[in-house]
Amino acid sequence: MEERDSNQNQNTEDEYEKICYICRRPESKAGAMIQMPGNICMCHDCMQKTFDAVTKGGMDFSQIQNMPYMNFNFSDFANMNIPDAQIPQKKKIKKKKAEQKEEPAFDLKDIPAPHKIKESLDEYVVGQEQAKKVISVAVYNHYKRVFYKHDPAFGDVRIEKSNILMIGPTGSGKTYLVKTLARLLDVPLAIADATALTEAGYIGDDIESVISKLLAAADNDVEKAERGIIFIDEIDKIAKKKNTNTRDVSGESVQQELLKILEGSVVEVPVGSNQKNALTPMATVNTDNILFICGGAFPDLEDIIRERLTKTSSIGFQAELRDRYDQDPDILSHVIHKDLRSFGMIPEFLGRLPIVVTFRKLTEPMMVEILTKPKNAIIRQYTKLLELDEVRLVFEEEALNWIAGEALKRETGARALRAIMEEFMLDIMFEVPKDPGIGTVVITREYLEKSGGPRIEMRG
Repeated sequence: MEERDSNQNQNTEDEYEKICYICRRPESKAGAMIQMPGNICMCHDCMQKTFDAVTKGGMDFSQIQNMPYMNFNFSDFANMNIPDAQIPQKKKIKKKKAEQKEEPAFDLKDIPAPHKIKESLDEYVVGQEQAKKVISVAVYNHYKRVFYKHDPAFGDVRIEKSNILMIGPTGSGKTYLVKTLARLLDVPLAIADATALTEAGYIGDDIESVISKLLAAADNDVEKAERGIIFIDEIDKIAKKKNTNTRDVSGESVQQELLKILEGSVVEVPVGSNQKNALTPMATVNTDNILFICGGAFPDLEDIIRERLTKTSSIGFQAELRDRYDQDPDILSHVIHKDLRSFGMIPEFLGRLPIVVTFRKLTEPMMVEILTKPKNAIIRQYTKLLELDEVRLVFEEEALNWIAGEALKRETGARALRAIMEEFMLDIMFEVPKDPGIGTVVITREYLEKSGGPRIEMRG
């Protein structure tokens, strides 16, 4: 029985690579390891440096015959009793299985056609029809490129990657659309905030931390992570600062460092950590097949677009009026790269984001739809909560219109709907469970305007 257990443990140990105790490199990168007492492993480079530091004579281990097979194991000596607290815990890295072709995680057949992707997005995201259409086609073409990259049928044609830049006011659904898209496609998704990124060498997150988040979302599976989606939010916050004499460590320099991973390069990232150091194992990730989606509100971009459009105004019967674009709700749809450069984005960065998607500002009818239409609409969430208390929740149409109008005044997009609902549903969620006789609660406009109360209907 003991012999079988020891064989089992030996087989388990053989599946994992040895890691150098000093430089933390695995056996596949550092070469054969030297076994030390207490399960400590050291690579030849670190052992040589150690002896050089001690002897200062430069003992060359490469001259010793059969050095890769040497095994310094002094566990037989009675005098070497190493306490358990000093024995390091192993960070295990599985060995790569040679000559074993694994089945792909999913095939192109698992990715729905563009119209199917849009239909699925329609169930969760209200409005923004053009944006959903553009993103559906871009994502489908991206995964066709991934799966048929080495297909001989393409010949010499190489399909380039098309990253996406999303522009729209706050609360218009940019982040929510990407989250929904990743959930529908069942691919790893990492959402990074551009405001935390800084130039290498300064306090903050390095560019590689964005890839580390995707690797963590893919359970440290490099192959799975290389087919994922990275959404960099608040991308407008790394615009080039104007009229500043200080070093711009979180602006133009971050854009320049993002260029390499946007276009596609091999990046070494720390596994399980955002910081590179000698104690963290590294993984190599190719960003060529990762789809990057950048999104931002770009405040004041509307004024830049409006100024450019009105410059063409002239005098005459066919001249454009100077105030023609002042009240245009869809002014962002006229954006061009020149406007984004004026905002502070460098041309090289914009060139790697060829697809530009603009989101429209939400209107009152769209706000009402957001309250009621999506599968996980806010009103459906509160209805489900009260159903658990066996109470039916009803909203009058006038009440819905009032909530939508109030949300527009706050100018924070769809996020304002949640804030308003939380404010007015607090008393109802607190009082209703007190009385088991309540059967229905009807939210009226008078209650929202604080000129009356909700209509209560008792059971039976």
